Amino acid sequence: MADLTPEILLHGYSIGIFPMAENRHDTEIFWVDPRRRGVMPLKGFHASRSLRRAMRQTAFTTAINRDFAGVVEACADRVDTWINAEISSLYNVLHDRGHAHSLEIYEGDLLVGGVYGVTLGSAFFGESMFSRRTNASKMALAVLVDHLNTAGFTLFDTQFLTEHLASLGGQEITRTAYHGQLDHALARTATFASRPPPAIDQVVQRIIQTS
Repeated sequence: MADLTPEILLHGYSIGIFPMAENRHDTEIFWVDPRRRGVMPLKGFHASRSLRRAMRQTAFTTAINRDFAGVVEACADRVDTWINAEISSLYNVLHDRGHAHSLEIYEGDLLVGGVYGVTLGSAFFGESMFSRRTNASKMALAVLVDHLNTAGFTLFDTQFLTEHLASLGGQEITRTAYHGQLDHALARTATFASRPPPAIDQVVQRIIQTS
């Protein structure tokens, strides 16, 4: 893919495709348009009893955009990753322009988990997440879903459905169904960083009340 720019990247999301590289060392970037798409229903997050217990007892704290570059770097710091240097650079530019955001989990001042993605309209396109402590990525997703609901988002695109996401309520839908949800989301507005993220104990209480 030649001359991928932040503008082209955003256009790709607006038409339902997203970029990947084979690995961190591969300089080639290609567009992906899955026949079946992973989404996280914003009203259907599932937390097991053990996760709820961990969320009630945790000392972790949450933040938004405190260390976006650190979240991207942590997501790329694994054996198998599609995030190469160019992709990392592009998402940091999108963050600087207000189109990419991170939700972070901290243990004291140490970044131990998080997720980042792109926003357009009322759609959040989740890109990657990481965890350096038990349950940190699950808690990040729980807080993110709660935050997206509060901020007025209507679509949480996870691209693919993994076993991890399925255990938390993630679903797989057809490409046609996804484009319907995408069109709906792009016709509306939501602001990701308009308010701070909720505390983890507040999120688990709302999960219990709606389950």
